[in-house]
Amino acid sequence: MPAKSRFTRLDAFTKTVEDARIRTTSGGIVTIASLLVVFYLVWGEWSDYRRIVVHPELIVDKGRGERMEIHVNISFPRIPCELLTLDVMDVSGEQQTGVKHGIRKVQLASPSEGGRPIDVQSLDLHADEQATHLDPDYCGECYGPPAPASAVKPGCCQTCEEVREAYASVSWAFGKGEGVKQCEREHYSEKLEAQRDQGCRIEGGFRVNKVVGNFHIAPGRSFSNGMMHVHDLNNYLDPTQGSHTFTHTIHHLRFGPQLPDDLTKRVGGKTIGWTNHHLNPLDNTDQSTDDPAFNYMYFVKVVSTSYYPLGWKSRGFSIDQGDSSDLVSIGQHGLGQDGSLETHQYSVTSHKRSLKGGSDSQEGHKERLHAVGGIPGVFFSYDISPMKVINREERTKTFTGFLTGVCAVVGGTLTVAAAIDRGVYEGATRMKKLHQR
Repeated sequence: MPAKSRFTRLDAFTKTVEDARIRTTSGGIVTIASLLVVFYLVWGEWSDYRRIVVHPELIVDKGRGERMEIHVNISFPRIPCELLTLDVMDVSGEQQTGVKHGIRKVQLASPSEGGRPIDVQSLDLHADEQATHLDPDYCGECYGPPAPASAVKPGCCQTCEEVREAYASVSWAFGKGEGVKQCEREHYSEKLEAQRDQGCRIEGGFRVNKVVGNFHIAPGRSFSNGMMHVHDLNNYLDPTQGSHTFTHTIHHLRFGPQLPDDLTKRVGGKTIGWTNHHLNPLDNTDQSTDDPAFNYMYFVKVVSTSYYPLGWKSRGFSIDQGDSSDLVSIGQHGLGQDGSLETHQYSVTSHKRSLKGGSDSQEGHKERLHAVGGIPGVFFSYDISPMKVINREERTKTFTGFLTGVCAVVGGTLTVAAAIDRGVYEGATRMKKLHQR
């Protein structure tokens, strides 16, 4: 038997001759309608296939020896920049006192003058710090303490700033520098007086170990006294320097890089809501007080969060991990060249109290008593969650699923259309027979 005859027996799609087919107007209308339905449903399948969703996963954070960046932008309208110090410390024993790298202090006009930013360069307290006009053989006195290790000339205090560092090294209060030749030469007291009514905005970022720790903004230079971390509060509490308080506005506070704008637009819609809850809860927070001895504390719970774009594949060790993260400039930590993003979300609770003690009777809580003492300032205590959130971009269906959906749409629509056409044809035929009788 020829090969063609063998396959003929397997034909599941039997045909009718052209003369046995009947074409009707209703059949043409049903055909056009079914084609429109097929095109509409296939377009829906294509849109569903092209749609990207963010699939969240919760895992145990297995990272070791990692570091993270903290970015701040906080305004203090009632305390000058010269009196503010940013310190960082954690449970590993690492301390960063007087953080300057990556941090910028912007001097602000007094609130009565609108609090506008002032040119930092023109009001730099230490513009003459280098003291290049001094005699090369000049060796400034440190007035008791040993010269700081960072002194330009070993064993000497050439500038007012170096004398201040020397005092801080032995936990001595400095004040306005009365009787210190270097400070009198640089007019330190006069420049401090000129800033008395000014405010300050601290902005920038710094890097910390990814362990439990805290950073705070407090008045005066900080130093260690025994096992205690203290600040020189002489100038802050000096009544002749005006009424300084820690009224502040937190414009922005985040842990890790911000989600890029183009990524926010791409995945921030109603169907993809990861960015809707990836917010910084302390942004645009205002706190006000008239008490100089006042303390604000924010307790932050940090959760590591990763974002992996569509098609992302793990490439193993990254330069941003471990000790090598210090090779990455501030602001670039956590940004992968492949589009991945390592950042952090956080939740926060806050507490405030007067360092003079007392209770919250004015707020209706007489049972709440506050301890006496402490350091005025704004303190952020952060804890690291052991869990990690991974947000991974995925398509809602595979290409195979798309093809399966298209076949189901075409087959199902044509089957239903054939049933409708058959019903209409049978009904029309019976109606004609009834009219003929």
